[in-house]
Amino acid sequence: MGGVIIFLVIFLVLGSSILAISEDDFPGWMNEINYKTSESNKSMVIDPTRIIQLSWKPRAFLYKGFLSDEECEHLKNLARGKLEKSMVADNESGKGVLSEIRTSSGTFIDKHHDKIVRCIEERIATFTFLPEENGEALQVLKYQHGEKYEPHFDFFQDKYNAQLGGHRIATVLMYLSNVRKGGETVFPNAPDPQTKDDSWSECAKKGLAVKPVKGDALLFFSLSPDVTPDTMSLHGSCPVIEGEKWSATKWIHVDSFDKPRKAVGCKDENANCAEWAAMGECQKNPSYMVGTDAYPGSCRGSCRVC
Repeated sequence: MGGVIIFLVIFLVLGSSILAISEDDFPGWMNEINYKTSESNKSMVIDPTRIIQLSWKPRAFLYKGFLSDEECEHLKNLARGKLEKSMVADNESGKGVLSEIRTSSGTFIDKHHDKIVRCIEERIATFTFLPEENGEALQVLKYQHGEKYEPHFDFFQDKYNAQLGGHRIATVLMYLSNVRKGGETVFPNAPDPQTKDDSWSECAKKGLAVKPVKGDALLFFSLSPDVTPDTMSLHGSCPVIEGEKWSATKWIHVDSFDKPRKAVGCKDENANCAEWAAMGECQKNPSYMVGTDAYPGSCRGSCRVC
C-alpha cells in the first residue's frame, strides 16, 4: 500500500512535466523518425525500403535509386575522353590482357577524386557494411552496340592479384544509364525464379538477370559467408542490342586495399609490373601502380616515380 501511495505522489508532482514533454525531446518514441537529413550527411543515408533481395545463392541485392541522376551524369562526364579498351586478368599470370571476352571501354576514377565521388564511396561503404579502405577505385564502363562481358568471376584465380587486399568479396555495380534493350547483368549459374517476356534479351533468359536502370545499384558477393569462392556468383554483361550502357563498378576486398606499404629500394611488388607499365597501366590505373607517398603503389619501380 505504501508503494502505491509513493507512486501516486510522484505522478502528481511530475505528471504535468511528463505530459508537457514533446516528441522532439524523445525522437522516435512515436515512430516519427524518418530518413530526412542534411546535405552534409546525405551520403550516409540508406533507405531499406528501396532494397530488394534478389537471391541468396549468390547473395545479391538491388538498391533502387542508389544514385541520383546528377551523380550518374557526373561519373559519365569524368570518364569521357579517358576511356580505354577494357582488359581481363589472365588466369595464370594475373596480368591485364585484351580479350574478346570483354569488349567494353572503361577508365578508373581515383578515390576521393572530388566531393561527389567521395559521397558515393561513403554511401557504398554504408550500404555494404564493408570498410571504404577495402574498395578499389571506381571503374566507369561504356558498352556500345554488341559489346558485352562474357560470364566470369570477380574473385581472383591467380595468386598475384590477391596479394593486395586479398580476394574481392563483393561487387557494387551501379547503372549510369537506361538501355533500350540488352545490357542486362546475368547470373547463369543461379536459380532463376523470374518470368521473362520479350523485353529481355535471349542472353538474359539464361539465368537470374537484372535490367540496367539508371541510378540502380546491384550488390552481390563473390565469396560465401565462410569466405570460400561462390561459384553461383558467375556473372556477365549481356550484349547491348539497342542504345548504349554506362555503368560504374566498385570492387571490394576482404582486407584493406589502401594499406600502407613500404616501397623499399623502390622495388616492384609484382612480377608483372614491367609489362603492365609498358602497356600504359601507370597512367590508366595509378592508384594500384603508383599510389601516393602515404600509400605507395605496387609498381613504383617500373613506373619510375622514385
